[in-house]
Amino acid sequence: MLKQTPSQTVGPFYSIGLVHGGENVLVNERSSGQRIEIKGMVFDGDGQPVPDALIEIWQADAQGIYNHPADPQYAKVDKHFRGFGRAGTMAGGHFWFKTVKPGPVAGPDGQAQAPHINMLVFARGMLIHAVTRIYFSDESANQTDPVLNSIDDPQRRQTLIARRDESSEDLPCYCFDIHLQGKGETVFFDP
Repeated sequence: MLKQTPSQTVGPFYSIGLVHGGENVLVNERSSGQRIEIKGMVFDGDGQPVPDALIEIWQADAQGIYNHPADPQYAKVDKHFRGFGRAGTMAGGHFWFKTVKPGPVAGPDGQAQAPHINMLVFARGMLIHAVTRIYFSDESANQTDPVLNSIDDPQRRQTLIARRDESSEDLPCYCFDIHLQGKGETVFFDP
């Protein structure tokens, strides 16, 4: 009788085949919309930085259109915006992306969702990647977002909010840390 192949944890060798450099810059000089930077760190359950995690993001463009043929408005998508990015964490657990602030998109029921970025987190010791979202602290639409408001605990909801760094002198910068476990654990969704 054949048995199932045992599962393996993901990573930590992302730099070999998945991160070549530049995948964390989703914009070019012709991309439309407000350019932003997202910076953060990944922490393990003990609050220690994870130096070898991989972060992937997928988002709508500034008009709220995904660069994917399944989006009903795909014909109007900004062809100069990738919509998908990947970054490995550095020695101190840091990651960053240069992108545009996404526009609102319609949810499955047609209700508008607040601007957000979908995120996958891969790290050593995890059998399955973690799925989460980034929302922006300066968006009033967060108050009515159906996904964000499906989280009953307001403190847990805050783990999905990227805070604007007012001291940033270059691009508007949003800070978003990911806690894989423990105190302040980021809200993760079923894949």
